[in-house]
Amino acid sequence: MTRNVLVPVGDLLESGNCEPFKAAVHGVVLVLAAVCAAYNTAAWVKRRQRHLAVNAIFYTTTVWFERCHVRHHLAACVRPVAEPADTPLLKEAA
Repeated sequence: MTRNVLVPVGDLLESGNCEPFKAAVHGVVLVLAAVCAAYNTAAWVKRRQRHLAVNAIFYTTTVWFERCHVRHHLAACVRPVAEPADTPLLKEAA
């Protein structure tokens, strides 16, 4: 039996599902926002136009916001590792 690898959108939107994918999407947005922030900051330093300063602040804030999202989704990807139970067989072998 083959398994359908496509995830319905409803499942994708549930918390805990497809977290690596969600982290990747927010990572792409983070990189794009960082490029925009760098450009607008450099343009503001050169031309000192008010809209460039506003854009630089907006994109810098977006970088921080997206960083929080990426960290949140990556933290959801980490599965707690169960500690091994002490078994009598292992104690006897030592």
